[in-house]
Amino acid sequence: MNKEDLMAEAISARENAYVPYSHFKVGAAAIAASGEHFHGANIENASFGITMCAERNAIFAAACAGERKITALAVVADTDGGVSPCGACRQAMTEFMSANTPVFLGNLHGVIEETTVGALLPGAFNKEDMHNA
Repeated sequence: MNKEDLMAEAISARENAYVPYSHFKVGAAAIAASGEHFHGANIENASFGITMCAERNAIFAAACAGERKITALAVVADTDGGVSPCGACRQAMTEFMSANTPVFLGNLHGVIEETTVGALLPGAFNKEDMHNA
């Protein structure tokens, strides 16, 4: 699958966003190692701390389906350039994606910026950093 098709899936997922407070819809599409696709949209809550981002919704949907490796992720929003994931999403990416996994950051105007998990969060804390004492 090419990045344009994956971005189209993210745009479609964006339509399911629930954003009564920010009105900032975000969609995401992830491809698991099995080839299955998972989608997410941001879901807000009046208690802002429990709001969930589109990226984590897509990644966690894959994890709930038993997937443990994401091979590509696309994220889209109505921004000037490619939308940038928050820090929590960047950290969540490191759990199920390798440092060189491609991440496509797009907008509704056809912009698609390609980066990697490692570029988004250099020096990430991960399971290899956890030692049994």
